[in-house]
Amino acid sequence: MDELLSEGFSLMVFGMGFVIVFLTLLVIATSAMSRIVMRFEPAPVPKAAAKAKTMSSNPADDAQLIAVMTAAIHKFRNDRKGQ
Repeated sequence: MDELLSEGFSLMVFGMGFVIVFLTLLVIATSAMSRIVMRFEPAPVPKAAAKAKTMSSNPADDAQLIAVMTAAIHKFRNDRKGQ
């Protein structure tokens, strides 16, 4: 019985050691790949910034947009008061 218990214990230690080594190598490989990708990949441009560059800066369009947004906020607040 002692021999069977000893063999089971050594198998458990070997299995757990294998899992720890595998997970450690996985973390190292993932970190290395992340650093490589970040080095060669340019930083992403936020969609809002990209869209802002393409929009025209026509004051008439801005005034109309502000008026529409103000009306929408006013209607939303009035609808919320009625509930």
